[in-house]
Amino acid sequence: MRHLFGAIAASLTFLALPAIAADSNAPAFENGPVWDFAQIKTKDGHFDDYMHWVATDWKSQEEALKKAGVIMDYKVYLVQNPRNDEPDVILAQEYKNMAIFDTPMAQQYALQAKIAGSVAKANQQQAARSTIRTIMGDPMAREAILK
Repeated sequence: MRHLFGAIAASLTFLALPAIAADSNAPAFENGPVWDFAQIKTKDGHFDDYMHWVATDWKSQEEALKKAGVIMDYKVYLVQNPRNDEPDVILAQEYKNMAIFDTPMAQQYALQAKIAGSVAKANQQQAARSTIRTIMGDPMAREAILK
C-alpha cells in the first residue's frame, strides 16, 4: 500500500513539473496603463499664474478627455526643491493602453476643436503660455502590474 501511495505521489510530481517549468519562464508582470508625464518648469514669479491655468483650463480639458474615454485619469505633481534643470510641476495623464495613440488625426482634431476650439486658437494659447513656463520633457511610461 505504501508503494502505491509513493507511486501516485511521484506521478503527480511529474505531472506538475511542466506547470512549474512554464511558470519559471513566464514574466513576473503584465502590461498596465500608459502614463504621460509633461515636465514643466515655471518661469520665476509665474508659478501661481501657471497653477491657476492648470486648475482651470487644463483641468477642464482633462475632464473632457476623461469623459470622452481618451484618458482614464490625470494628476498634478509638484516637485519639491527641483535643481536648476529640473521641472517644478509634472502633469500626468493615464491612458488605458497604447492603442489610443492610433486614433486617426481627423478624430483627434475634431475632439480638440470640441474641447478647446480651433487648432489655430489652441496653438496661440500654447505659445502664450511659453511666457510663464517651459516644457522640459514629456516622457511616457507603461506601468508594470506585478504578478
